[in-house]
Formats: sequence, C-alpha cells, structure tokens
Amino acid sequence: MEATLHIGEPWMWGAFIVFVLVMLAIDLFLVGGNKAHKVSFKEAATWSFVWFGLAMLFNLGLWWHLKGAYGAEIADVKAMEFLTGYLIEKSLAVDNIFVFLMIFSFFAVPAEYQRRVLIYGVIGAIVMRAVVIGAGAWLVQEFHWILYLFGAFLVITGIKMLMAAEAEPDMSKNPLLNWFKRHLPLTPDYRGEKFWVIENGVRVFTPLFLVLIMIELSDLIFAVDSIPAIFAITTDPFIVFTSNIFAILGLRAMYFMLAGMAERFHLLKYGLALVLVFVGTKMLIVDFYKIPIGLSLGIVGLIIATFMFASLWVTRKPSAPR
Repeated sequence: MEATLHIGEPWMWGAFIVFVLVMLAIDLFLVGGNKAHKVSFKEAATWSFVWFGLAMLFNLGLWWHLKGAYGAEIADVKAMEFLTGYLIEKSLAVDNIFVFLMIFSFFAVPAEYQRRVLIYGVIGAIVMRAVVIGAGAWLVQEFHWILYLFGAFLVITGIKMLMAAEAEPDMSKNPLLNWFKRHLPLTPDYRGEKFWVIENGVRVFTPLFLVLIMIELSDLIFAVDSIPAIFAITTDPFIVFTSNIFAILGLRAMYFMLAGMAERFHLLKYGLALVLVFVGTKMLIVDFYKIPIGLSLGIVGLIIATFMFASLWVTRKPSAPR
C-alpha cells in the first residue's frame, strides 16, 4: 500500500500552492526583496534557517495529518520519503550554486543586483519543476520501465560529473549565449536592476537580462537532472513536488550564504556525483531489491557529510608557526 498510495488531495495541493505564493510575496515586498542591496551572510543564514524550519514543520504537519487519515505506518513512510527527497534535492542544489557563481562572475554582476535575478530564477524554477514533475509522474504511472531510463540517466550523469569535476566551463564559448548577444540590442553596462530600458523609443536589453536567461536555463538543466533522482525515493507526485519546491525556495538564501565560501567546498562536486550514481543504481535495481528509505537517507547524508568535511579539511588554513 505504501508504494502505490498517492496522498495529494485537492485541498492539500491548493493549500501548498497558496503557501508558496504567500511566501514569495513576503520575500518580494515585505523583506526588501524589491530593493537593491547586498545580501549579508547573516541575512542569508537567517533565511536558510527559516526555509529549513518551514520544511520540517510542513513534514511534521504532513505526518500528523496522515497518521489520523491513514495510520502511523503510512505517516512514517511518507514523512521519511519527504525528508529523504528534500535532502537529496537540497544537496543537488549545491551544484546550482556553483553554476550561479560562475554566471555572476562571468558577467561581473554587482552583488546588490544578484538578489533580484535569483528571485525571478526561483519563480522560473518552480514553474519548470511543476511541469517536469507532472510529466515525470505521468510517465512513471503509465510506463513503469521509464524508471530504468531515469536510473541509467542518473548513473551516466554522475559518472560524467566525476570525470569533469575539475573542469572549468568556458561561458564565452556557450553558443546560446553568443546567439543572444548577436540578436538582442544590448546596453553596454548595467542600468540598476532593470532588465531593459527604452532608448529613443526602442526597447534595449541590459546585460542583467542575459544573466537571467542563463540562470533560467541552468534551472531547467538541473530540473532534468534532479527530478529523476527523487523518483528513486518515491513516485508520489505530492511528495516529489513539495520536497522539490521547499529545496528551491531555500536555494537563493543558500547561494548567498555559501557563495563566498564556494572554494572551500570544491570537493562537494564529487559527493554530488556519487549521490546521483547511488540513486540511479537504486532505481535500476528497484524490482530486484528495494533499498529502505531510512538506509537511503543515511547513505546520502553520509556521502554529503563526508565530502563536506573533506573539503573543509583540505582547504583549512595552516596553523601559524610557533
């Protein structure tokens, strides 16, 4: 029953979507999201804690509701699925941060303008995740064998990440970016947080608009990578969607918290690649052996923690000679 039960009732979907819209509105209009300013580490850490706390409160509320509606066994399974999916998506989001940092550095985006770009990036990511999750859930329901394709895709992606972990992408050779540069009228410099301005009656785009396009494209690429990963944990669309969205909502705060320390976590790319290989393998063997959710959670947590502490150890400052 646990494997086939889909818990998302219409009122649950509606309530969650309203919650997301309210939180985005609060971020946009009530806490300075619409004002250009450099996000401090303290502000980013506070919002990271807020998003994590909200995700855990949501999971607790979900468990409480399901316990009354379906019993403790179902509630425990679904709560564990949410927690594991959230951890996987949160971990894979770290790779987004490295790409965001590369994009902002390439375009030399002033720190005070980055927040607005990421706000729209989050909104775009939510829409794209909803579409990809809907398509993925339908495919899994109609064609069970698609799980094998998802699994093979994740294993191959993980291996490619391992092989290219030390490679430095050259954005100047990105064909799509160069196409936009050739076909869009562009201002030579930034015009505050504006994506375009009107000059002599003509709409002219600013470099910030190109940054937004690259951020949205990276969101789409990571959606294609990360959505199959959570289907290795659960095929329940409501669990897949809510765990993904909570991870995305906290992405911007996590970026500003870790951006200044990205070099200290450079080994994490290897850990993320191993996570993809693990969840892909889990998907490939699902009909022969189903790895328990708790064990999956422990393995993913151990991989991420190991490479996080290894990164900090390798990049630690040498002690001063006495």
